[in-house]
Amino acid sequence: MIALPVRPRILVVALRRLGDVLLTTPLIRSCKHAWPDAAIDALVFRGTEGILEGNPDIAGVLTLPERTSAGESLALLRKVWRAYDLAISTQSGDRPTLFAWGGGRRSAGFVESSGLITRVKRFALTVPVPIVGGVHRVAEVLRLAEALGAPGIAEVVPPKAQPARKPDRPYAVIHAAPMFRYKRWTAEGWRALATALAERGLAVVATTGPGEDERRYLDHVWGGAADVQRLGPLPWGELAGLIGGAQLYAGPDTSVTHLAAATGTPTVALYGPTDPRLWGPWPAAGLSEPWAAAGTVQSRGNVWLVQNPPACPWSILPCQQEGCERHLDSYSRCLDELHVSQVLSAVDAALAATVARRGERRY
Repeated sequence: MIALPVRPRILVVALRRLGDVLLTTPLIRSCKHAWPDAAIDALVFRGTEGILEGNPDIAGVLTLPERTSAGESLALLRKVWRAYDLAISTQSGDRPTLFAWGGGRRSAGFVESSGLITRVKRFALTVPVPIVGGVHRVAEVLRLAEALGAPGIAEVVPPKAQPARKPDRPYAVIHAAPMFRYKRWTAEGWRALATALAERGLAVVATTGPGEDERRYLDHVWGGAADVQRLGPLPWGELAGLIGGAQLYAGPDTSVTHLAAATGTPTVALYGPTDPRLWGPWPAAGLSEPWAAAGTVQSRGNVWLVQNPPACPWSILPCQQEGCERHLDSYSRCLDELHVSQVLSAVDAALAATVARRGERRY
């Protein structure tokens, strides 16, 4: 194990999107277990810090705008300069590597396989860790812990659950809006799913994020859906509390789906072009068997992952492309042709498994 002083200060740099930041928490937990007296800070993009709300392993959070000037980056670099006994970059990019090198007396981070900049990074970092392909993001970040001599703890830590307004009877949560169009299911599919859940005796709660575009999209999805209780944007802690009390959660490839999986709630995840072997939801009890590349319905722990391989025109699902037109606002045929019956087969399996596991009627 890398030698650190008593009560070390550690910085973990995760300048990525919300779901990526959440999937960094196993690394943070591993460091906290290896150095229990450590004060661990996280450096993340502004707007993603809420996903770490109430995390017991984290002492503080620093933020940086996603689009930042060189001056802002240098000001933060001066602030953290050698302030930490160890700084870890969870990415191989120049900016996160710079913050790890500048912030820590010792540093670790991912490096690419070749190139002049890579040689500079290998020299600058105390513990350079080569990137390897084809592994889940959680397993990838835990390679950093293991390179430092810290046993990897494959546990995604959700925000601390806070009280949230809930229905007075068993309920399901649907979060229908991913960040990008190419990850969307159809509005007709979501409405049919909500109706089917109501027929199964569940109240249906639909959540949303803060964005105006997302609100307009969900107005289209849920307009006229009498069986759906819509909620406005919730703080991450309240969202964790709401989902944690649900009988079921359903959502696309988005950060909220990763959160739902981490809470232990039975989670039905609708995946299109994204490769679940790399980015599939991580069950609360860990992923004992890796996700397969494609299958109509796969289950691991408290997660049921739904795909639609026959609809792929290229026969290579998951293609890892930005939809069929290769841009963020593209359609994805595999999701557009996903029938509600396929999703309901996962829903019914999740509810039945929950009943069997807990020995009680859930709906």
